[in-house]
Amino acid sequence: MSNATDDAEFAGDDTAQIATGNSFVSDLRISLKRWLVKSTRNPFVTFSSLVQPVIFFVLMAEVFGAMAGGTLSQSLGADVDYVTYITPAIMIQSTLAAAAVSGIGVVDDMESGMFDKILVSPMNRGALFLGNVLSEVVRIAVQTLIIFTLGYVLLTLESGASVEGYLQTGVPGLVGILVVAVVFGGVFMAYSNVVALVTRDREATVMIANLLTFPLLFVSSAFVPLDALPAWIRSVAVVNPITYGVDGIRAFMLGRDVLTVVEVTAFSGIWNTVVPAVAVLVGFNLVFGAIAVRLLDRASKVSVK
Repeated sequence: MSNATDDAEFAGDDTAQIATGNSFVSDLRISLKRWLVKSTRNPFVTFSSLVQPVIFFVLMAEVFGAMAGGTLSQSLGADVDYVTYITPAIMIQSTLAAAAVSGIGVVDDMESGMFDKILVSPMNRGALFLGNVLSEVVRIAVQTLIIFTLGYVLLTLESGASVEGYLQTGVPGLVGILVVAVVFGGVFMAYSNVVALVTRDREATVMIANLLTFPLLFVSSAFVPLDALPAWIRSVAVVNPITYGVDGIRAFMLGRDVLTVVEVTAFSGIWNTVVPAVAVLVGFNLVFGAIAVRLLDRASKVSVK
């Protein structure tokens, strides 16, 4: 009888040690918290994604504002101030700076061995990737609101404009701005992670990201209306996601259709800009996102072997 009791006790102990594992939501929460902590503890990421765009904002508003005033009046009318015009560009630049370094965290995990440990763990792969994305979404939303506020302060100091004059579409427009910024950020988050998974090197990830992303700012409608730029730049702007991100936000800021790379008349007012802009950005997200997930899955299989 003692043997039977011992066997029963052993079986009971063994059963109690069987773990059911975390749910997708729990894995997502853990992943999100981890990436948020990593971001806040990295001074380079904070500087490159927030401080640098703020410096650019002040310099661009003062330097380009003095030169582009005439061109801006011809394209959009004399009632549009250059600070209002450039604010969407700085929002997109801030989003771009945050998204372009998203892959650095992945590289750091690879170099420290944490990446392999996570991949062979029972943690849900989708939750792992989505947690990283959501942490960047939180940072992009905060940065966009900061840039939005800074733009209003600069405009008020310059001309004493009201909130209604600064944002023509009100609170719904501010929500739309955040949505466009997040969708745009997803494109370069996925791109940065693709670069990180291919190179597996921090320096290469930063170099390749900056090599492509920052020149794209100047071959778009970010700082000067496309009408004032050479024909070859206008051609590149058609396939440049930055153009659609800037124009999508600018439509909400100005309350009018501002898309010039393609002519859309199927909708009305600002939606002739917003709908095609978001559609193009979603397309870029699907392409780069699919590549990133495929590379992550391949890395997971290699790690398990």
